[in-house]
Amino acid sequence: MKRSFQKKRKHILFVVVAFCFIAGKTFSQEDRRWQMDQDGSISWQINNNIPHDDHIEMSGKKISCVLRYGVAADGSFHATRSLVWPMLRTIPNNTHASLTRQFSQDAFDLITVNYKPITAEKVVSLTLNGTLLVKSKTNTLELTRQFFPSTTLAGYCEIYTLKNISEKTYAVEIPKSNTVYTTDPAKGTEGSYDLHVYLSNPGNFNLKANETISFSVFYSGVKANEQTPVVNVDEEKNKRLKLIHEIWDKLILETPDEVLNTEFAFAKIRASESIFETKGGPMHGPGGESYYAAIWANDQAEYIGPFFPYLGYEYGNQASLNAYLQFAKFMNKEYKPIPSSIVAEGTDIWAGAGDRGDGAMIAYGASRYALSRGNTNEAKQLWPLIEWCLEYCHRKLNADGVVASDSDELEGRLPAGKANLNTSSLYYDALNSTVYLGEALGKDQSQLKVYKAEAEKLKIAIEKYFGAKVEGFETYKYYKENDVLRAWICTPLTMGIYDRKDGTINALFSPRLWTKDGLASVAGDKIFWDRSTLYALRGVLAAGETDKALDFLHYYSNRRLLGDHVPYPVEAYPEGDQRHLSAESGLYCRIFTEGLFGIRPTGLHSFDFTPRLPKSWPSMKMRRINAFEKDFDITVERADKKLKITISEGKKILVNKVIKDGDTVNINL
Repeated sequence: MKRSFQKKRKHILFVVVAFCFIAGKTFSQEDRRWQMDQDGSISWQINNNIPHDDHIEMSGKKISCVLRYGVAADGSFHATRSLVWPMLRTIPNNTHASLTRQFSQDAFDLITVNYKPITAEKVVSLTLNGTLLVKSKTNTLELTRQFFPSTTLAGYCEIYTLKNISEKTYAVEIPKSNTVYTTDPAKGTEGSYDLHVYLSNPGNFNLKANETISFSVFYSGVKANEQTPVVNVDEEKNKRLKLIHEIWDKLILETPDEVLNTEFAFAKIRASESIFETKGGPMHGPGGESYYAAIWANDQAEYIGPFFPYLGYEYGNQASLNAYLQFAKFMNKEYKPIPSSIVAEGTDIWAGAGDRGDGAMIAYGASRYALSRGNTNEAKQLWPLIEWCLEYCHRKLNADGVVASDSDELEGRLPAGKANLNTSSLYYDALNSTVYLGEALGKDQSQLKVYKAEAEKLKIAIEKYFGAKVEGFETYKYYKENDVLRAWICTPLTMGIYDRKDGTINALFSPRLWTKDGLASVAGDKIFWDRSTLYALRGVLAAGETDKALDFLHYYSNRRLLGDHVPYPVEAYPEGDQRHLSAESGLYCRIFTEGLFGIRPTGLHSFDFTPRLPKSWPSMKMRRINAFEKDFDITVERADKKLKITISEGKKILVNKVIKDGDTVNINL
């Protein structure tokens, strides 16, 4: 499809959009279908706002499920499960070769009550808490369905319950059912696979008043020589909920804005669950029915890798380290590009978009990960990769001193010229991070001076090459020939380049770029990718425009958490229909660790700290931060016109001081 990127000045639309964004309170309540619950979950209480359909992805170590669910106009529930087995590989064994099947059978359709099917069911509520719980009613029964993946098995679970709310006794028949699908052996890398759909607790039951009966359905996939897992679905539910609470009990955000706190908690789930136990080690995967048992230089190396040390999720740290070391296998003396992605459990690569600036992505992510992780041995392992990527980028500098690349992380979907703003900005930050890392590891000072000088020259080159007035805003061209605003003008802000912050921020939040779903990728177009919005919100906070960023952050969070498509950040639209790709949730969390709390690693156990407390908030906290090999809390409180900061480890106070609003203090743990 050809797209036009010419300026489209739709003045009437702009006036309407601008009016909607005049006050934070005006647009913060927009489109709330869901509500927050006391236990941290969100729920949708069904009233007259039906029909409505949505989809959510949930993952375990050996399976992922995209659950498309909805409530029809008559109040009935329906769902289709798209189940993905990343380690059951199909032919050709490429990026998308995970065995995938869709099932739409509802298990309540299989049973009888008083020898008849259940009819006239009306959904009462749906609840999300790492599982999907659906409650409904008939005149005589309360029905519940609960959907979730196994945390460790190649299986997906559903639990169904019936409660008799009448005075009569009902005969309930639950059939025996163990359906087996055997796939075509010519289409699997290891021959045929067996997919089992097993229904537990069959039999005849007399359900008396107020009594409950439960049964479950377990979908599993195995290779021909493997045993079908024997499963207790209730135990699998407890394991899933235990994992959710383990994630929720680390890196806890506490602000006066419960929408932000709750969306942060949910984003941690999606960021963490999508890690697959492949033959190449743990691999974080984007998901979306397309991207599994594989890693990318943007999603895994750049977006999610630097986040996991803060969360302290050990499996996430293992996946991050594994991703960087997988890319390290492709270092070469000729300085040919590292592939954009490593696929098929680490056995193949994809390099279809050429050099997307992947060297800069990897150097940026690996250096930030190593610093935040605080582990000397891991940092030493990653140093050669970082060093190689920096040299690769240096060799790609063009005559104007910025980094040339074939495309950017959007792989040619949108114009990026021969040198784009993202790649050079990532290289700039990577150079600075590597100086910090090299000092921590005792590397040669002359080498570090070269990196520092290179960063200073690059910053000047970025301003000279990309700095421009675009559509009336003193901001950046995304590439040399660019004359229309692009969402990725935000990138320099996240890298500590504030030379054009005022014009850039005004452009980002202008009606030309800001839409009901965050930033348009190109001004005047309907395309959006959440990743640029998430970068922008982080960058605007880091640049000190706290209160301006807060309104837009609250609006965005409210829409993603409580709107019509919940509860996570999404990939894009129209491509992918707003899939819940996993790394975007990591980017959401980084808005807070690096933006609101202003943590910038400067060593294996030190960081620059620039808290951005909104004027309307008396305080904010982030507890159970696991970066820098510590487990510490940060509290920021307003003290007259200054800020009181307290950093503690358990009951031990590490830092307790008062600073000016906007000041940066270096913290050494």
